[in-house]
Amino acid sequence: MPTETNRRSPLRTLRFRLMVWNALVVVITGCVTLVGLREGVRITLLHELDQLLAEDAHEVELALRRYPDPESAALREQMDRKSVGHAQHQWFVQLYDPQKGVLYRSLHAPPADSLTDREVRYATTVGGWRFVDRVVTEPKEIRIRVGSSLEMLYADVGRLDRLVLLAAGVVLLVAPICGYWLAGQATRPLNQMILTMSELRPSRLEERLANRGTGDELDRLSLTFNRLLDRIGSYLQERRDSLANAAHELRTPLAAIRSSVEVALASGRSVEEYEELLGEIIEEAGSLELLVNQLLLLSETEAERLRVHKEYVRFDQLIDKAMDMFGGVAEYRDIRLVCPALPRVAVNGNCQHLRQVVYNLIDNALKFTPTGGQVRVYLVLEGEPPDTVRFAIEDTGCGISSEELPHVFDRFFKGVKRRSGDAEVRGTGLGLSICHAVIRAHDGTIEVESEPGKRTCFTVRLPVLPLLSEESSDDTRAIELQRTL
Repeated sequence: MPTETNRRSPLRTLRFRLMVWNALVVVITGCVTLVGLREGVRITLLHELDQLLAEDAHEVELALRRYPDPESAALREQMDRKSVGHAQHQWFVQLYDPQKGVLYRSLHAPPADSLTDREVRYATTVGGWRFVDRVVTEPKEIRIRVGSSLEMLYADVGRLDRLVLLAAGVVLLVAPICGYWLAGQATRPLNQMILTMSELRPSRLEERLANRGTGDELDRLSLTFNRLLDRIGSYLQERRDSLANAAHELRTPLAAIRSSVEVALASGRSVEEYEELLGEIIEEAGSLELLVNQLLLLSETEAERLRVHKEYVRFDQLIDKAMDMFGGVAEYRDIRLVCPALPRVAVNGNCQHLRQVVYNLIDNALKFTPTGGQVRVYLVLEGEPPDTVRFAIEDTGCGISSEELPHVFDRFFKGVKRRSGDAEVRGTGLGLSICHAVIRAHDGTIEVESEPGKRTCFTVRLPVLPLLSEESSDDTRAIELQRTL
């Protein structure tokens, strides 16, 4: 594990790495450029020398045409004069007869064994000499070789090499310094981000990274991090609100239990009175237990523990059992509970929690539907072939206002007080939050639409599973009936 010293070492910083990479790129580019320049100059000088030698060879050819005898004094005098005029370049000319051998060698000509190659070539370098050849065939074949020493060219290239080395040294010295400074300018906003991040605390999340408006990667990083801070802040605020609401909800049954116990202890009571007080305590303890269980279920769904408990579930059978269970309640309240024929549907889920969703939605619909109203439950397969099941519960109750509709799935949200018949509806405000969390954990969706004073409809969609082989004989009539709804 890296130590604090290693983490803070300048050699391990992004600025140092950027400097190294920048310096390497500059140095390599500079060296390649300088070497290429040096080679380009050398080749250019050599090419110019070849052109000069070719022109001199052409002059010698013209002189041979004027003086056909290569051993004539006039020709030799002209060649000697030209050789003396180019003495600083050690210019030379050599005439060669294939039968007689060397006919003429001017001043500064290299030793005979230095130019033993008798092949005719345009331009060749041998032993520090550069020469070109030309052949004259009239009146007889004579080979002309004109050349010059490469000492002056090598001297020019040597001076250029020293300049290249000097320039390379300057680049090696300046590149890291400039690279370090430029890297510092580039990482300055990043250092400011690090400073701001280091000052963040769970209780102080209002700070945000500065956005310079350049649209570069650092701006996108700050924008992404600020969005993360917004989500974290919203999450923490939700947790604080949930904790405060949970404390408030827990306080009511606890206060009722404490009050009942204090009343029981205050003075002697009859058996009937004690039984009544104990009944109140049991009722409040039941409310307390329900609230705690709902909070635990919400925690499980947020931790995605439901994923490990999924199994094959016949969803239509869950609804069928719920209809049997709530049928008596609906009849007692004089509410029509309607459910057309159900298609056979299987889903991958947690049977207990899906049952709680179904029961909760039907129970809510009955609670908020007045006497003489109607609650309609239906199950429809969607897709061809069916890949989704739509479970909907529609009531003719009091409805939900447009202001409250976006918050119905929030924790502890109860909205304005509503009444069912002559009784005020009471709840923990967690039921729909649990439904939303459970359906989301089952890769499904839950939606709500409402018209205040007229109707409310909750719609759940879940992915379906193929029925087991022993259940694959579908009730075609029921399915066709559902698809026409």
